Amino acid sequence: MTIMINGSDYPVPDDARVSLLDMLRERLGLTGTKLGCNQGACGACTVLLDDERVLSCLTLAAQAKGRDVRTIEGLQGPDGGLHPLQEAFIEHDGLQCGYCTPGQICSAIAMARELRRGDPSHVTADLAGPVRPTREEIRERMSGNLCRCGAHNGIVEAIEEMLAGEPA
Repeated sequence: MTIMINGSDYPVPDDARVSLLDMLRERLGLTGTKLGCNQGACGACTVLLDDERVLSCLTLAAQAKGRDVRTIEGLQGPDGGLHPLQEAFIEHDGLQCGYCTPGQICSAIAMARELRRGDPSHVTADLAGPVRPTREEIRERMSGNLCRCGAHNGIVEAIEEMLAGEPA
């Protein structure tokens, strides 16, 4: 059994204790995924596992067996260039040092999927109706990803732009 990472199959590590983060960074050289706190508190290591966001520092590589992992290296726009959210981050100055940016982008892509499904968050006012992507809603849903540079306003603006460009 293998793990599909960014469209290519890789063998599951023999050592069941290897985290997904260590497999990506140390064994495959996919250093776009960042090691932050290594305790699941900062979100820098966020990747997509079957299109859902996970903290790769707290996920064992073995848990991804037979599943699809996408990292920042695996995100591309329709033309093979930057993903539209990456372009929006640049346009809205949603990155300063850039260390947290890959995790922020992966998390926001999964968050958009959650919104499309109508998954409520802690601040969702109307649980019976569609979830509106307000600034408060976006901030709540992105609260697991910390930016120590303080670029949160630009990050939220970039996410708003991405959400505005999505098909209904």
